Order: sequence, then structure tokens, then C-alpha cells
Amino acid sequence: MKTSKLFLGLLLISLPCFHLHAQFSVDGQYIQRSEFRNGFGRLIEDSADPFAFMGHRARLQAKYEMENFSFFMSVQDIRIFGSTPQVKASDNFLSVHEAWATAKIKENWKIKIGRQELNYDNFRFLGNLDWALQARAHDFLLFQHEKEDMKFHFGGGYNQTSLALTDQPFFTPNQYKVAQMARYENKWGKVSFSALFWNDGREWQDIDAATGEIRDRGVRYRSTIGIPTLKYNSGNSQVSAFYYHQFGEDMSGFRNINAYNFSIAYNHTIPVNREEGKIWTLSAGLEHISGDNARTLDNNAYNPLYGTNHLFNGYMDLFYVGGAHENMEGLEDYFIKSRYAFSKNLFFQADYHLFYSNTEIFRIINDFSPTPPEGRYFGSELDLTMGWIVNEAFSIQGGYSQFFATEVFTRKIQGVGNPKSTQNWAYLMLIFRPTMKNRFIGILL
Repeated sequence: MKTSKLFLGLLLISLPCFHLHAQFSVDGQYIQRSEFRNGFGRLIEDSADPFAFMGHRARLQAKYEMENFSFFMSVQDIRIFGSTPQVKASDNFLSVHEAWATAKIKENWKIKIGRQELNYDNFRFLGNLDWALQARAHDFLLFQHEKEDMKFHFGGGYNQTSLALTDQPFFTPNQYKVAQMARYENKWGKVSFSALFWNDGREWQDIDAATGEIRDRGVRYRSTIGIPTLKYNSGNSQVSAFYYHQFGEDMSGFRNINAYNFSIAYNHTIPVNREEGKIWTLSAGLEHISGDNARTLDNNAYNPLYGTNHLFNGYMDLFYVGGAHENMEGLEDYFIKSRYAFSKNLFFQADYHLFYSNTEIFRIINDFSPTPPEGRYFGSELDLTMGWIVNEAFSIQGGYSQFFATEVFTRKIQGVGNPKSTQNWAYLMLIFRPTMKNRFIGILL
């Protein structure tokens, strides 16, 4: 309630400030998603019942722009239908998603500060997590140098849990204490390219088991360098690739990090009838994510950290979403995707993945245990998606996914002793985005 009053107050204060060279705009979006989960995020036991729910994101956005300055604020309500009573005084579901300001400091240079989305490249490492209703934003200072096809962004963030008079421990979960970023992109003819450096510092704490007091603490750093975008376009064909490498200290402090993530894909477009919007697109490729092997001195488990990871490795989110499969055996994902657009407003897409461990899988057993599962094959997943642009403001998106798991994945990786024979997930989403070019959410080709 306080947040909404603050936002309304800012709008009212801004109204008298208009002049001939300023623009003030208010818009928003509303997303409603219904889901049926029967193995989404984690394989489900045979004795467990599936889960179904409806939820929404309602976001109000306001922007005030002058010639060399702009201010933006976004407030959102995220809730599951039925999570609050019909008669209520207040709840905790309303929050500020973004609140930032930008100013031009010289020709082709801007500074941007505040709570903002970092949404770059293929969204594999830095993404706004648009699929999740709550999405993701960083408290960040960013310098932007842009000229024609060249963009150079760099900046950083420094976080504390709360206001205090003396130095305090940092307790915000799944968050860096300090971070620095530098990113460069350019385009030369048919080639698009970007390079990224990200340094991620997280606080470690030595806690006394008897008293619960913090005896010592500090910051350990994981650095990521990479080529998030490398594309070559030729006619109706495209070859795309990305590569990331991580190094530094893991949070235990006993092992160094040496991990990688790379992908390569071939995409081909067949224009059946361009005037009517009938286009068939095919894609085939692979992605490798290094995993940890306890027999090595280094920690080889790669972490995609702040990516929109729902876009990759199947839509059932069994890998690298919400902490799933992190610090484990890694992943090899071999995929083929096909999308057919019946018109400019309607498409159907089918994706198929084969999943393997990136490292060998070992299990220590005694002589009386049953034979453990062997092999590196995790299973496969089929993802079906449809999208329909109803009009300039309203889109409908839906999908069905099914995972075909092996015993290796169910017993060793998931720890599910007696899984359901059918592991699947389905959703239907209503998207109201009248001012946004992206009419669909959480799908890639």
C-alpha cells in the first residue's frame, strides 16, 4: 500500500513539471498464466499428486523524458489466485521492479543508475528473467557508450542488507555483495559479436555452531569472461555460437573454479509465403555445461548465475533454473527445433532435446546394494508451443512438455525412487502488452 501511494505521488508531482521539450508516458502490462505441473522443476513421485494454479503479473510503468535526462519506474503486483482473502486490508505482493534514471554526460555517453534490468545477448548469463512472473532487476550503476553498431557498457553494484551505522554482515539470499561488469558489442557486415566480463563477489561467513555468532567473514570472487554472441548470417541461414569461462574461488574457499559453457547452432529459414507470413524455421545444435568432478582439485561446475535459464535445456526447468542441477555433473544438451508460422500472427513450434551428463557418474555402494544405474544419458524432452497475436495489445501463448527420464536421472540425479511413468507440464498464458514489441515470453528458436 505504501509503495502504491509513493508511486502515485511521484506521478502527481511530475505533472506540473511538463514543458515543451519533455514527455511523460504511462503504460503497463498484464500477464496471466495457468499451469499444470506434473514433474516441472523436479520429477514427481508416483504417490504424489500434480499441482495446478493460476497466477498473474500486473505491472504499471511510468517514464519521464527530457532531452538529456530520463526517469523510469515500474511497480508490479505478483500473486497466485486465491493466495489472499477477498476481504483484506493489505498484502505483501506489490513491489518496485525498476526505478532508474539516465543522463547524457557527453556525446554518445550516458550514465544509468538505480534498480534496472540487465538484459543482454542471448539472456544465457544476463537476462531479465521475463518468464518468471516476478522477473529480475539489479541495483546497479551503468555507463553506456554507444555509436552506430558499437556499444560499450560497464559498471557495477555494491549491496547491503539494510541501513546501519557500522559494518554489518550481508544476509540477502542468492545475491552478490559486489559486482563489476564490462560488455562490448559490434557488427561487421554479416558477423555480429559481443564480449563480456563479469566479476561476482559473494560474502562468506564462518559461524560458530554452538553460539550462532559470526567469527569471521569476507568476500570470494567468481569471474566470468565470454563471447555471448557470435553470429554469421548468410541469406536464409545463420550460424550462432556462444562461450563462457569461469574462474576464481568457490564459496567453500578450498577449491578454485575452472568451468565453461558453450553452444553452437545452425538455423535455416524457409520462406513458404512471405506476403502471408508463412515461414518455416529449423534449428539444430548443442550446448555443453561443465560439471564438477570430485576427483579433481578444481571445481568445474559452471553456473549461469543471472540468466533467463528457462529459455534453455527444455521448458520443464529441470536444469539450472531455481538452483536445480547446480554444482553437479554438468549437462550436454543436443537439440533440434522447428517452428512453422501459419501467418504473421500465428505459429506452432516443436523442440526435442537429448540430455547427457558432462562428467562420469559414480556411486559408491556396498555388496548388498542393488546394481546402480550406469551411463551418462539423462533422458529426452519434447516441448510443444503455440502463439497467437490476437490484436495489437493481446496475445495468447500455450505449451505442453513431456520428459522421458532414464533410471540414471531419476535415481542418481533427482533422488526419486519411484517416479510417475508420465512426467509432464502444460500452461496457457494471456499476455497484454500494448506497447512492447515482444509479444511472447520464454521461448527461443
